[in-house]
This record gives sequence, C-alpha cells and structure tokens, in this order.
Amino acid sequence: MDTAVAETTTSSPTPTPPPPPAVPNTLSGRLALGLQGFRDMPVGRQIALLGILAGGLVAVVAILFWALRPTYVPLFSQLESAEAAEVMEVLTKLGVPYRVDNSSGRIEIPQQRVAETRLQLAGQGLPKAADIGFELLQQDSGFGTSRLMEGARFQRALEGELGRSIAALDSVEKARVHLAKAERSVFVRERVPPSASVVVHLKGNRSLTDTQVKAIVHLVSSSVPELMPERVTVVDHSGRLLTSNDDDNNRRLSLDHLEYTHRVESSYVDRVQALLTPLVGRDRVRVQVSADLDFAQVERTQESYNPDQGAVRSELQRDEERLGADPFVGGIPGALTNQPPAGGVVGQPAVAGQDQKAQMPSTRTQQTTRNYEVDRTISHIQEVPGTVKRLTAAVVVDYVDQVNDAGEPIRQPRSEAEMETLRELVREAIGFNGERGDSLQVRSASFVADAAEDAEPIWTQPWFLELVKIIGGLLLALIVLLAVVRPVMKLLLPKPPEPEPTPEALEKDGELPALTDGSAGEDELGEETLSLSQESTSIASLLSAPKELDRQQQLDLEAIREMVREDPKRVVQVMKQWLGEDSKSANGQ
Repeated sequence: MDTAVAETTTSSPTPTPPPPPAVPNTLSGRLALGLQGFRDMPVGRQIALLGILAGGLVAVVAILFWALRPTYVPLFSQLESAEAAEVMEVLTKLGVPYRVDNSSGRIEIPQQRVAETRLQLAGQGLPKAADIGFELLQQDSGFGTSRLMEGARFQRALEGELGRSIAALDSVEKARVHLAKAERSVFVRERVPPSASVVVHLKGNRSLTDTQVKAIVHLVSSSVPELMPERVTVVDHSGRLLTSNDDDNNRRLSLDHLEYTHRVESSYVDRVQALLTPLVGRDRVRVQVSADLDFAQVERTQESYNPDQGAVRSELQRDEERLGADPFVGGIPGALTNQPPAGGVVGQPAVAGQDQKAQMPSTRTQQTTRNYEVDRTISHIQEVPGTVKRLTAAVVVDYVDQVNDAGEPIRQPRSEAEMETLRELVREAIGFNGERGDSLQVRSASFVADAAEDAEPIWTQPWFLELVKIIGGLLLALIVLLAVVRPVMKLLLPKPPEPEPTPEALEKDGELPALTDGSAGEDELGEETLSLSQESTSIASLLSAPKELDRQQQLDLEAIREMVREDPKRVVQVMKQWLGEDSKSANGQ
C-alpha cells in the first residue's frame, strides 16, 4: 500500500508521552501489574499491607477452625491412670481424635463419636474396672495359694457381680459394693454379723426413688448369707445417705403420704381435664382438686348379739322314779340298827298284804336341761390407710368467643344450662359424695392471657448452640474477608482498564469518519503524528476499498484488525486525529 504523506517542518508542541503498554485483562496480567505497583511502593507501606493481609488470613483461618471444630465431651467420667493410658492407646489405633483435660485428666472425644467409641472399647474389654466378676476365679492363681487369698478373691468377685447387677438400673451409671464378712467366735456375744455398703454413681442429674433404694438393699442382703437388710448402707456419688435409720422413718413416712396425696389429686385433675377439654377447648379449663386422706392404720374387732333370735343347741331330759322304801333305810340311828337282815328261806313265798305300805312309790324326780345359742356376730376389720375422707374441687372454664352485631369479637360467659351440664360431668368424674362432705365449685371466667405452656424454646436444644457457633464463625470470617482482605487485594491488584470502542463498533454506530489521504498533511504533529497519519491512511485505504479485495489486501486488513485488538488506545488516538482534521477542513471551507 503506497500512501503519500506530506512532511512539514513546522514547529509542534511538546510531544505526548507514549501510553503505557496495554495489560491483558487476565489474572496473570493483573497479578504482574499488581506486583509491579507493589514494588514501587515505599517499604513501610509494603510491610503494612503484608501485615494486614497476613493478619486477615490468619483470623479467617482461626475463625473457621473454631467454628468447624467438633465439640468434645468426656468419654468416661472416672478412669484410673493406668486404665486411661490403655484407653488412649486403643483410641490411637482406632483413629479417634481425643484430648486430655489438664484440670481433671478426663479423656474427651468428639460428641458424635461417643456411642460408637464406647462400643468399640467395650468389645476390647475396656474399661476393666467395671468388668471384674466371677471370671476372676477362672484365672490361674498358681500353686500354693492360701485359703485366705482364695476367700479374698471370691469376695472381690462377688462384689463385682453385685456392682454389675446394680449398674443395670436405668439411673445408675456405675456401682461399687463393699462386703464385710461375719466374724466367727465361740462366744455368742462377740459374734459380729456381716454388713455391706454400696456406692452408686448416678447418670447426670438423675436420682433414685425409695423403691429403687429398697431394691438395691434387698438385692445385696439376699446375695450374702446371714446379711440383714438393716446392715446394708447405700450412698450416692455426692455423699448423700440414701438408706434411712429408725429415726428417719417417721419423716420419710410423712413424705410418702404427701407424695401419695399429690398423686391422688393429680389423678382427679387428669380425669376432669380429659373430660372437659373436648367440650370447651384446649387450655380453656383449669382444675384444682384437694383430697383429704386418712392414713390411720385401724384394726377393729366387733362382736354383736341379737337377743330376739335364739336356737336350741342341746337338750338333756332326766326322769327318776323310786318304788317302795329302801330296806336299808329306817330305824333309830345307831350301831344296833345297822344290822344285816335276817336270812329267809329260799322258795318261801311272801305273805300277801305284808308290808303293803312299803311297796308304794316313795319318790319321783324329773329333770330337763336345755342349752340355747344366742345370735352373735364377730367382725375383724383392718382399714387400709389412704382412704378418701373428703374431696374439694374447683373448676374454672373460660368465656366463649362470639361476634356482636357490629362484627367485633367479644367474650361472653357460658349459659347456666351449659354450666350445670359441666357440673354434673365433674361430679361423676371425681365420684362426688355429699354424705362425706365433698365440695364442688364450677365457675365461668375470662382468662386474662393464654396460659398454654409453650413448647421448649429452640435455643435450649443441644443442636442450636452448635449451629449458632458454625454460623457465627462463618459470618466473622466473611466480615474479615470483606473488611480487611478485600481492600488489601484491591490495593495490590489494580483495576483493569476499561475496553475502548473498536473501529468496527464505531463504524457500525456511524461515528467512524471517512479516511482520506489528505489527513497526512497535518503540520502540528511531530513524528508521532506522522506515524499515526501513515497508519490512518493505510487503514482508510483498506476500509474504503471495495468489497472485492485481493488476497494481499485481505491480509493487510486482518493485520490492522489484529492491531486494533492488541492496542485499542493507539487506534483511538488515530480516530481522534481524523476527527480533528475533518473539523479543520470544514472550518477552512
């Protein structure tokens, strides 16, 4: 392409410094330019920027590490030092992360792996302190073991088995039993009966009921010969004595009575609420019941008689009659009258009419004895303690929600007919008995506020604190990134240059002027202006050529387009020069 360029020697102003080399809009190019700008900074500013950047990154990493770090909880509450070392060795082999509390020496592992790790340790026989039982007797004790040692091993095995049995209770985490053997003596007064003491470690804040304590006492006393329940003492891990002596029986009995009364009252309340809730709505009824119970233990024997009713149990009748006089009775008392009768003649008949008076009956006796049974009732009555002497119940029902004529919500008391129906239902529910002095009050009143028990707050859930910890850590890390790291990176990485409009875009918008050879005659520009004019002339000749171009022209056109893409600022300067020349030529005409 031959283009005539007019060269002039006229003076021109101070040449404009060449523009800085274009930086490609890529990450590597921006990093290179940022490093160049960082080198040009003063040393103090460089150190400050590096310190801020390093501090921000360290803070972000620390916050993320704290937020995403798992929560550690104790694996076992109490372990011996030797046993804790064995547990740590097994944890290392299993690959379970753990840490040791410096203050208490407890081994802590991530919370989500506690159950799994305990099962794995139990499979390997750890911890051993809670697993000593009758398998201790299976160990080889060696030859020559004394009887004393054998007895001590048996006692230790029995204590371990009892501890296992007690630890099977739901509220007990661990138990330890100590047995004191009976001391045998030939003297009865010097014999000491066996005794036992039990130490229980409870789970969390749980406690043992009186029934459970009695069960532990009877379990231990039944496992040891001649051990009475009164000789067993139970203590919890906080040092509280759970078994009571005779002095505390009255106080404990009063507490039992109070607890039983509360259970009875609660049962009545539950009955009434379960009956009225479907009728009046949930949380719209309040019930209170007071029960007067009789805890007196009464044994009574009654014997009653009914004199109007009688029955013959037995009857004895005796009739006695004597005929004639007694031949041995009569005469004058004395020795002469006590003579035997004269002997008679055998076979001689008696003389008729002789002693007729003596042959007449002398005595007649009749005796009757009857025994009668009188109606009698004997009753042996033993009254069960805890009977209800009197009930007092109070029921309050909320008002009814209604709408008045103006469409406004109002609250109205319930009708008397509805209240009477509720009274009848409550009477039947509690077993109302007016003869024993029971009292019942059912009223309708407007509840001031909804007294419904709210659900457990979400912030009390165990997962909520963990979630807050993670979210808070992420937010802090984001704040540090936006407030510290991002400004520093902006200073280190300069803003990429805005892309200048290309000649194709200007031509499409109608803003590209016609390029002519006359533009090369500008005298005000120096050598830079001449080069720009030459480039503009070549560009104009190519752009104004017909569409049918030969191969050489097409190559030149591609070269110019490549130049536009690589150095758009220089092309823009050429366009500005064209626009200036067009305006001058227009003013000259």
